[in-house]
Amino acid sequence: MSKKILHIAPQNFAGMPLDFVRMHRAAGDISNLVTIYKNTLNFDEDITLGFELPQGKGAKLWRDAKISKSGKPELKYVKPKNVLEKIYFDLRDLKNKNKIESLIKDKGLYDFDIYHFDGGMDFFRDLRFAKELKRRGKKIVCCYFGSDLRTRGIFRELDEMSDLNLTVEFDHLEMHDKINYLYFPFDVFGYEIKKRNNKKLKIIHSPTNRLFKGTDKIIKVINEIESERQIEFVLLENMDRDKVLEIKSECDLAIDQVGGELGGTGYGKNSLESLSMGIPTFTEFSADYLYFIKDNPFIHSTIDTLKENMIQLIDNEILRNEVSLKGRIWAEKYHSFRSVNERLTEYYKSSELI
Repeated sequence: MSKKILHIAPQNFAGMPLDFVRMHRAAGDISNLVTIYKNTLNFDEDITLGFELPQGKGAKLWRDAKISKSGKPELKYVKPKNVLEKIYFDLRDLKNKNKIESLIKDKGLYDFDIYHFDGGMDFFRDLRFAKELKRRGKKIVCCYFGSDLRTRGIFRELDEMSDLNLTVEFDHLEMHDKINYLYFPFDVFGYEIKKRNNKKLKIIHSPTNRLFKGTDKIIKVINEIESERQIEFVLLENMDRDKVLEIKSECDLAIDQVGGELGGTGYGKNSLESLSMGIPTFTEFSADYLYFIKDNPFIHSTIDTLKENMIQLIDNEILRNEVSLKGRIWAEKYHSFRSVNERLTEYYKSSELI
């Protein structure tokens, strides 16, 4: 019997919430994604309220202030820092109320069986939509992506209402004692391994945040390699996603995040795109994370070992091909729609959502 599953997210960040929806649909379920804010990087939308996310200097300073400078994962609860912040969110909810309530009615958003709050965030700051769902006996899932748990924190009441907590980030397991790890779904079979004939090996790095990804440190290593080997470094920032994928498909090696600061090691959708294209990918893991995914195909590198590791693959085509194939097989095994949906269904059952 098919299920009706609604995802609610601030944005379709990195396209991941919509990948969940596509996974549900591929399994025969009915699913939609409602996003609150406009997407700024040209990822697809399903249903969106289309609100503008504040992008000025003040907004950036406010968001940056929420980042823990210690680098140590610690769980925080969302609460106004002062009276002005509370007034701001109260006024924002009041301003958006009619449009949100019209969308809920027009799209029948109370008619689903399971609700995923992607990023753990309601339409309203006071969580009135989630509270109404709970009153109606609906099942609630909170799923955390990226840095939302590290920077903003969680809404205590929503956390208490949630029937199941999920994360696609390993370090979140240290922060929340009632959260379950799930490999994020990815349309691996939508990508193919291309034969590349670059005279100079192309090495791609496409950070969304230089500080998190260690970009400035990576560039210094690349400069050293360029003085010793014939390579072309491709640095892509603030670019349309389709264009990024087009350029990436022609590259030979990829660097995700090495030497990054303020939390976060490992990999994300950026790396899954590379692996699915058969591109060997360098990234940094914590010791615990590396142990957690023992058979992973990544070339684990610190900023001190990145140069040596890269030269090893630059100089060895046979090794590059072996790592390329291993990466694609691993992506299919752990991140394909079928694999992730099977694991998610197990979580649904153990939490009595179905």
